[in-house]
Amino acid sequence: MLTALAPAAILTAQAVNPLQLPIGRPGILEVGLGEMRSTITGKLASPDDVAAAADGHRFVYLGESHDRARHHEMQAAIVEALVRRDRTVIVGFEMFTRPVQDELNPWTLGWLSEDEFIERSQWKTQWGFDYGLYRPIFEAVRRNRLPMVALNVPRDWVRAVGRGGPSALTPEQSSQVPPLYLANSDHRSVFEALMGGHPVSGTQGENIYAAQVLWDEGMADTALRYLDRFPKSASTVFVVIAGSGHVMYGQGINYRIDRRTGERGVTVMMAEGEGPTRVARGIGEFVYVSQPES
Repeated sequence: MLTALAPAAILTAQAVNPLQLPIGRPGILEVGLGEMRSTITGKLASPDDVAAAADGHRFVYLGESHDRARHHEMQAAIVEALVRRDRTVIVGFEMFTRPVQDELNPWTLGWLSEDEFIERSQWKTQWGFDYGLYRPIFEAVRRNRLPMVALNVPRDWVRAVGRGGPSALTPEQSSQVPPLYLANSDHRSVFEALMGGHPVSGTQGENIYAAQVLWDEGMADTALRYLDRFPKSASTVFVVIAGSGHVMYGQGINYRIDRRTGERGVTVMMAEGEGPTRVARGIGEFVYVSQPES
């Protein structure tokens, strides 16, 4: 939700296509409507292909456009494919902040109705997008009794950093997130492309960038802390459900985890097109382009 932080003053009409940045694996791949392709081989891919590619990896990152139903259907299909491959699947959500973690387990265990889950997880105030868009993922989680993890840091922390920079966090808040690493030039390029293509500068722009990094560092830290509670197992796979800006080009949550653990994981980038869409091969290991939705 990058634009939620951005005042109009730092946006620009300059066109930089975030799907075609020269980061990572070189080359451009054309993906047809309704297709998912491997950016490594260029071949058509299925959810089962993603699950197979995740063998030996502990993390799978599923990017999304929040208001696209087909993206959430594909995410659910990939989660189901990982289950079929006998992986021990954990699903982490950008949509929930850490304080609601205890409200997620009852849904997985089948103890709550959908309405009760929406209320107790504070969905409408925590996230606000139509719950129905995400229903396929939550049904897959419940059907397979998969643990869910509330990845995000409290939103008032992000707002505070967006206004006042990292020093705006209290000592208690700072102790609950890693130091913010702000020197990743590739991540900054992705961020600036998503913000309209103009370099973000000045105190206001730098604070907004730091807030984005807080999101990514915080979610990465939540995932790693959760996994640290259990013995390491080759069957475990942690699926991250997040906006594409948090995973594309391996520069968001995935970069923060890789930097700490050396684990790159598998990234599936999801986009929407009105026809065949050209994307950079470095954007992820797989790209899914959904058809337009009304």
